Amino acid sequence: MILTNKKWLLLCLLVTFYGRLSAQDSLITNVFSRKAMSLNGAWQYIVDPYETGFYDYRYKELKENNPDAYWNTDKQANKTEKKEHGYNDKYTLQVPGDWNHQKPEFVYYEGTIWYKKSFDYKPANKGSRFFIYFGAVNYRADVYLNGKKLGTHIGGFTPFNFEIPPTLLKETENFLVVKVDNKRHADDVPTLNTDWWNYGGITRDVKLIELPQTYLQDYFIQLKKPAGKINAATREVEGWIKFGGAAATGNITVSIPELKIKKIFAVSGGITRISFKAPKLQLWSPDNPKLYRVVVETATDKVEDKIGFRLIEASGKQLLLNGQPLFMRGICIHGEIPQQVRRASGPEDARQLINQAKELGSNMVRLAHYPHDEAITRLADSVGVLVWSEIPVYWTINFASTDVLNKAKAQLKEMITRDHNRASIIIWSVGNETPVSETRTNFMRSLISEAKSLDPTRLVSAALEVNYASGKDVNVIDDPLGQYVDLIAFNEYLGWYGGSPDKCRTTNWATPYNKPMFISETGAGAKGGFHADSLTRFGEEYQEWYFKEQVAMFKRMPANFAGVSPWVLNDFRSPKRNNPLYQEGWNRKGLYDDKGNKKKAFYIIKAYYEEMASKGKNYYNK
Repeated sequence: MILTNKKWLLLCLLVTFYGRLSAQDSLITNVFSRKAMSLNGAWQYIVDPYETGFYDYRYKELKENNPDAYWNTDKQANKTEKKEHGYNDKYTLQVPGDWNHQKPEFVYYEGTIWYKKSFDYKPANKGSRFFIYFGAVNYRADVYLNGKKLGTHIGGFTPFNFEIPPTLLKETENFLVVKVDNKRHADDVPTLNTDWWNYGGITRDVKLIELPQTYLQDYFIQLKKPAGKINAATREVEGWIKFGGAAATGNITVSIPELKIKKIFAVSGGITRISFKAPKLQLWSPDNPKLYRVVVETATDKVEDKIGFRLIEASGKQLLLNGQPLFMRGICIHGEIPQQVRRASGPEDARQLINQAKELGSNMVRLAHYPHDEAITRLADSVGVLVWSEIPVYWTINFASTDVLNKAKAQLKEMITRDHNRASIIIWSVGNETPVSETRTNFMRSLISEAKSLDPTRLVSAALEVNYASGKDVNVIDDPLGQYVDLIAFNEYLGWYGGSPDKCRTTNWATPYNKPMFISETGAGAKGGFHADSLTRFGEEYQEWYFKEQVAMFKRMPANFAGVSPWVLNDFRSPKRNNPLYQEGWNRKGLYDDKGNKKKAFYIIKAYYEEMASKGKNYYNK
């Protein structure tokens, strides 16, 4: 049964206390500001569908020093030694990048591929610590350096790093091997069944990071929520600095040079709290995406970042940004570049996606259904686009499994840790369209509590379930999870999944929760360039009609309507979409087609967003 409030509070306190001592505590943030060597580029590979390089013929894991293991050297000690594996430049894959788009034979491949990168490295300083950092590997990564295992990471969309033992790294002829396995499993997050392409590979940056013995591992620097209104007198910065490595001593200096702020704090254990007044601080918003250069420095280490300061909150039925009502003109985005049929990675791809969203008139993006590349959240900070960031707790995972819950929590923690200094992110989402049950609600409630314990400054939500049978022409969002989220978000497809778009004319929406309401998805499929009358499915005219009816419905939504993010920015690949004429493995709900062309529906949403923006400042709903 669902836990009582008192029992739940006790459980949350225990989870918060013990959870902070558990795994995921070694993640290094803001790697862009660290002394690092890129390991991107061409990597040699071996395709291993039977996992011969990992298991023996009895299917037992090979011992670390077994010469048949693919993580060990492929060079013969002598001409007689048996070697049945090898890496060479005949077989290479680019990193970062999914393997599916790089070789035709890998389009549908789900299994193991071994990656190898050889490199030399001369340390910049004596006595340094060294880490291998991965932006993301989908889905399981087993990492080896010079034949020694550094660790295993599970989860395809979040960063991780492993420390290198001091005697293992050499100045020449290092070889880094990663066993990448993107097979789907019932007890993984996401589970077996999704509606996107299972791109495998080392899909984001790889770096060798050099740090001092005591280093700045992470920090959280935010605007403090005032007791009353936000003004110069109440503008205060607070947060914490976390150390890694040897015990820290001495002082920490936190500076914001533009504001002539320089504050010194005495180190207090592994985490040092900070707080200081900043009356001249400009608040970050979509129409003023002000970022400040923030410098954190100790006697041994220094990190710089660009940080925006703003306040996001749900107050009754309103969503407030810096104390002002906010209407989110959103769009859902998959982390994919359809023109090249590949996973998105890096600043150039981020710029393409964000620019498309801004051309639509969006002030917000929902990054579905997993954490996207860090480049896109950093770009959103700089250009003023609000962000919903999500973990892939998607559809029907195993909500009764403690192991699955721990996997979801690990991904949640890695997502929040990486991006908790990004002003653009205002919503952490713990899932999408999860079916209502007591077991599921307790599972999701645990994730919400975890998110709030990790970051109390942002909203937490999820795409909730809708009760379509509650009354004539009234759809009610009464999902029990609504009691615990900050924003009542839901997906609806009136006129695509059941009925025709004119169903919107008589449909009304309600929720028993006194909270802002947000349509987190709505959309219809259309093959770009296919034109017919408005009743013909997959024609651009049908999608255009769909959104005309939707927009008319949006205009009579209840007073707590805080925005919408149509599904989806671009057409994207999905093995579930198999109409041979119109889909061919593509979800066609994009407002842009797979060639980057705007469909007719694009202009319907754009016009609506221009109308909403004209009602006040460019992001407020007056």
